[in-house]
Amino acid sequence: MVKQPAPDTTRRSEKSRRAIYDAALALVGEVGYPKTTIEGIAARAGVGKQTIYRWWSSKAEVLMEAFLDLGEQSAREAGQESYAFPDTGDLAADLKAVLRATVDELRDPRFEVPSRALAAEGVVNEQLGRELVAKLLEPSLQLYVDRLRTAQDTGEVRQDIDPRIALELFVSPLAQRWLQHTGPIDHTYTDTLVDYALYGLAPR
Repeated sequence: MVKQPAPDTTRRSEKSRRAIYDAALALVGEVGYPKTTIEGIAARAGVGKQTIYRWWSSKAEVLMEAFLDLGEQSAREAGQESYAFPDTGDLAADLKAVLRATVDELRDPRFEVPSRALAAEGVVNEQLGRELVAKLLEPSLQLYVDRLRTAQDTGEVRQDIDPRIALELFVSPLAQRWLQHTGPIDHTYTDTLVDYALYGLAPR
């Protein structure tokens, strides 16, 4: 079996790359992940499928990169540095700011439609699910971990808590509401999540 050369990312045309990203995200939202194909992406983007295969080895790679790019675009539009977690010295304010921005992204049709399609497929397609977590979710979660560890250093959070578990107090309820439509998601909701998580439910 002849080994295929690795995709050459240095030869990309910016116009074609953008068209491919847009086509991939649109298609997966319209027809779902299983029915999205390299051929379909290429036709929609107005490029040859060999153009895509020169730059990516699979439709999963195209979609992962398209999602990363979409996140970077959203951050730029909001005047934020991509993949940066604020550290103002006020943990509650920082968490609320990030979760508010997350809500805005989750409610943006550009992100919501294709991301729902991928999330649904990730439940039944274990390999895709693992890639979604590793490439898209985990980098964001690590930012929460780092911010919570800084809060431990400054005494805002107890030393004995596990940041990886603690972040789930904010992230998991929001994800469940969004995925399963169990309730509205807005800034008030995420602010309340932060208050409940940081200050507890017992009387003070």
